[in-house]
Amino acid sequence: MNPTSPPQANEPVEQEFLSVVREYERVIYKVCYLYTTQHATLGDLYQEVILNLWKAYPRFRKECKVSTWIYRIALNTCISFIRKEKNIPEIVALTREADWLTEEKDELTEMLRQLYRMINQLGQLDKSIILLYLEEKSYEEISEITGLTVTNVATKLSRIKDKLKKMKKEE
Repeated sequence: MNPTSPPQANEPVEQEFLSVVREYERVIYKVCYLYTTQHATLGDLYQEVILNLWKAYPRFRKECKVSTWIYRIALNTCISFIRKEKNIPEIVALTREADWLTEEKDELTEMLRQLYRMINQLGQLDKSIILLYLEEKSYEEISEITGLTVTNVATKLSRIKDKLKKMKKEE
């Protein structure tokens, strides 16, 4: 046995983990993208989320959906990462292009950019909730991911929508 080669026993776990990451890669990028700032780049956040997923993977008991588990870790990782960088108080608008936004300047693309700029102005929890809502997660799933009650999720979503409408009118 070569002492420098990785242990063979972990290969199935590693392959399973890589398969999960590949399947949910876009979800992870979307969460990271919303928390990107000048000091917390998309690459840094993505790498931190993958590291935390890898550390937590052996303890994942499959009591919830894989997507719920990934969202929870990704959101918590991004929020923690931002808190570490909190000594820089500026808010940086979402200006970088994501691969899921097309380069062409059509009306829908511009509306999406405007929506994400407004979402970026929300607080951390509100940003997380609206992201999950836009990902078509049920109130129950959002509740499970964020730790809020379903009623609280519904109330917060209503208030977030009102905030976004108000921001839209002010532009």
